[in-house]
Amino acid sequence: MTVRVVIADDEDLIRAGLRIIIGSEPDLAVVGEAADGAAVVPVVREHRPDVVLMDVRMPAVDGLQATRLLVALPEPPKVVVVTTFENDDYVYEALRAGASGFLLKRTRPDELVQAVRTVASGDSLLFPAAIRTLAARRGTAARSAPGIDRLTSREGDVLRLMARGLSNGEIAAELVVSPETVKTHVGNVLAKLEARDRTQAVIAAYESGFVAAR
Repeated sequence: MTVRVVIADDEDLIRAGLRIIIGSEPDLAVVGEAADGAAVVPVVREHRPDVVLMDVRMPAVDGLQATRLLVALPEPPKVVVVTTFENDDYVYEALRAGASGFLLKRTRPDELVQAVRTVASGDSLLFPAAIRTLAARRGTAARSAPGIDRLTSREGDVLRLMARGLSNGEIAAELVVSPETVKTHVGNVLAKLEARDRTQAVIAAYESGFVAAR
């Protein structure tokens, strides 16, 4: 199955470079582009992509607000924030708003395409260490996560391993269970935390203090 991608960036050169990189992969396709955050929503409505690569700083409507608008759609795409600095509080707010992960603009082409595939599959978290650092700067207990206390012991173990950035297969090996069992646990964690994806669950775990950010 081809992963459909929309690129949102106010720099023509950046959009062109991303288009070339993604378009060179047989399983990825750029189906639309937007030069600012205001334009990305109608582009997404028209082309229904799986993944949106979102520049975090754009004129008019920025990447943070555009992310909020996209995740509120009936069938939202996965959003990956593209940024220059990984320790940007703006990036963390975009993740809290619903972005599934982020990429640095200096990311190698092979890492970029793998990240698009990863986010499209929903299997893993991008840059877990950086997200942990950003969460640590905010401090714990900044946001309540009522579903945390409803997690079983094994679901808690799975969430802690998710916070380390482990994939389902890696979690299965760590806990000596089947990948199918891990997939079930991950689904239960997301449901109980009312998290859109793994990134949102991990942020909730850090901010509630369930997982130590420091």
